[in-house]
Amino acid sequence: MTKKTEFFLDKFTDNLSKHIQENKENFKEFCNFIDRNLLNKKKNNLYILGNGGSSSIASHCAVDFMKVLGVKASNFTDHNLITCYANDYKYENWTKNALEIFCNDRDTVILISSSGESKNLINTAKFLIKNKINLITFTGFKKNNSLSKLGKINFWINSKSYNEIEMCHHILIVSAIDYLKENN
Repeated sequence: MTKKTEFFLDKFTDNLSKHIQENKENFKEFCNFIDRNLLNKKKNNLYILGNGGSSSIASHCAVDFMKVLGVKASNFTDHNLITCYANDYKYENWTKNALEIFCNDRDTVILISSSGESKNLINTAKFLIKNKINLITFTGFKKNNSLSKLGKINFWINSKSYNEIEMCHHILIVSAIDYLKENN
């Protein structure tokens, strides 16, 4: 490994650590929220949604919530569902319209958007707030992005790098799963 490569890797991992530490209070609140609202109430569901790379994070984390914690967790990655709803309701409404069918006021939804400006997720957040459904957000880029102020708990990663933001979102969620597994 060259010095330049080592420097890059050191800087990247230092940035991840710094961003995660900046969200320490949210992490505690998130773990307590999941414990109170999902682990102790097995009738409640968790939905995790994102676009692109955030959708992949959502998919992985939904499986871990189910497998590791026994939480009924889902995400919408079926291409038939996405294309049907995007075609019929427009892309900016497909996640909202899907959740209208699945969600109720006992459930929790995690929305993941690196920019915090994904129109479909903003429309979904407004629907969730209107219907008093628990919302947790994971965003990055600008601090006051549209999505970052809508959840009960709002994680924000102070970075303009998609990879840093997405890795921090993933680490925070799977770390919460591991913490809750060890402490329940």
